[in-house]
Amino acid sequence: MTQAVPSRASGTVRTPRLTSVDAFRGATMAAMVVVNHPGDWNHVYPPLLHAAWHGWTPTDLIFPFFVFLLGVSVTLSRARSRSVISIVRRASVLYLLGLLLALYPRFDVTTVRLMGVLPRLALCYLAAALLYRGLAGLPLRQRALASLGLACACLVGYWALLMQMAPPGGVAGDLTPSGNLGAWLDRTVLGEAHLWRSSRTWDPEGLLSTLPAIGTAMLGVAAGAALDEPRPSWRRAAMLAGGGTLVMAVGLLWDQSFPINKNLWTSSYAAFTGGLAALLLALTYAACDVAGHRRGTHLLVVLGVNALTLFVVSGWLVKTLLLVRISSAAGDMHTAYAWLYETLFAPYGSPENTSLAFALAMLGCLYGLCAWLYRRGWWIRA
Repeated sequence: MTQAVPSRASGTVRTPRLTSVDAFRGATMAAMVVVNHPGDWNHVYPPLLHAAWHGWTPTDLIFPFFVFLLGVSVTLSRARSRSVISIVRRASVLYLLGLLLALYPRFDVTTVRLMGVLPRLALCYLAAALLYRGLAGLPLRQRALASLGLACACLVGYWALLMQMAPPGGVAGDLTPSGNLGAWLDRTVLGEAHLWRSSRTWDPEGLLSTLPAIGTAMLGVAAGAALDEPRPSWRRAAMLAGGGTLVMAVGLLWDQSFPINKNLWTSSYAAFTGGLAALLLALTYAACDVAGHRRGTHLLVVLGVNALTLFVVSGWLVKTLLLVRISSAAGDMHTAYAWLYETLFAPYGSPENTSLAFALAMLGCLYGLCAWLYRRGWWIRA
């Protein structure tokens, strides 16, 4: 059973670090590495690819799960007691790490992508932490309800903007990649040179779609508040599971008129993935922290407590492997990434299986780094 422990500094009751949250985050990060680093992008099992546009695959759950868990951590880490300066500092560090990763290895500021995964996480953290800090004077249950209300405001507001407001020269409700209001805003504010390299006309982590992503984070804040309430652990799990199921159902119903879409981070997508994340967290919490079944979770916890390090190093490693050139036996030049795959994996199985094996090997190497940090008690955060 999870038990609250008194804080020596204040004498107040605090919930200890939850194995379920670290394990869930670790599973999310492991999935991220596997889907981001196949040996051959032309041979990937369909569930390990994003949906082409509308709809979803298991891969489309990874990013919103991490944003949701960021919101959970805002609550459990007592962000409401942090100063505004410390919150802004942490968000700035996250954004700058993302910017440095985008700049590497060319460091061309004229074409650097200004948004991306870490910049979006930075903005979501900044908004969620400041909003939760603003709710500090409310009782815990009211903070949870207020967080849900703020999440709803983000999702309904985004729906209204995207479906009711037409971009200049466009039409309201256009959900095509380049024709939607968010794409126009990104091109206007950021400039095409600073958008996603694969498009340059829209960005999957653009400015406007950060609003519903903040809604996802606020759903996580509400979930964290539910886990923090002074009530029996099994009731916390049941309440979180019930709430998650309800929010997930709302997302599925909303999908009928406002399609689930990861690239647009539609409100239906935010509700569906946030609700599913809450349900899975409730089940993990019930198993790990209530029933005490922690066997096998250590591998995931190791990845979960150093999630930021894992993300940054994995991105840096792949970019470095793509930068280095190696000559094959036939005299052809390959990137180190391709050479490793073609030499050590491709000859020994079907293309899909060897491509997946390469991704799993990448995960194994990164796990080794995280395990080394964990053994030394080094948990690197922004």
